[in-house]
Parts: sequence; structure tokens; C-alpha cells
Amino acid sequence: MNSQKAGGPHYSPFVVGNGFIFVSGQLPLLPGRDTSLAAAPFASQAEQALGNLKAVLADAGAELEQVVKTTVYLADIDDWGELDAVYGRFFGAARPARTVVPSGPLHFGFRIEIDAIALAAGERP
Repeated sequence: MNSQKAGGPHYSPFVVGNGFIFVSGQLPLLPGRDTSLAAAPFASQAEQALGNLKAVLADAGAELEQVVKTTVYLADIDDWGELDAVYGRFFGAARPARTVVPSGPLHFGFRIEIDAIALAAGERP
């Protein structure tokens, strides 16, 4: 099962398999694929990317507490500290496993991209 939309880029925002939800990388795009946040401060970009992750999880029938693993790509590893603060506020008591990867330039000039793996069907870690 996936949520591929006809006419969009060739990928699925999420795919469900073997009891897991695999969420594709989420950029700090605003609705309509608006890239205007590319020039925004890192915290604003991180908040939007995480908000997009939450929206995709909701489309898949999941909540943040079901996330078991994230991978965060940073264009600049110096953003790690600010990432940790925004990420901590966003996930609250949930503490999924996390990998942070310094990636260099990201699409549209964004400074962050995040993907996730979550448990499907209302399960909790």
C-alpha cells in the first residue's frame, strides 16, 4: 500500500510493508511544493520538514509515537545542535532511534531532509 499521486514525482510519500510504514524523505516544502523556505532560518526549515513528516504519517494512519527510526540529512553539520532542540520539542517523550548524516547540498537549497520508519496498525514501540 502506498500513497502515490498521479502526476507527481515518481515516488511514494510512504509505503506500508511487513507491519512498518516507510516514509520518504521530507523536505521543508510548503503546501503546493512551495520552496520559499529555502532561504529561511534552519529552525523554520526543520519545523516544516518535521511537520511534513507528521502529515505523511497521519495519511498512513500513524502517529509520532509509532516512529521507531529517523534519518536526518543536514546540508551543514553545524546545524546539529539546533536540530536536536527542534527535534526534541517535536517528538517530546517519543525517542525514536536517529541517524544524522552530513550530506552537503540538498534539493532546492534546503538545509534539512528527514525520513522515517514507523510501526503500522496502531502499534507502539
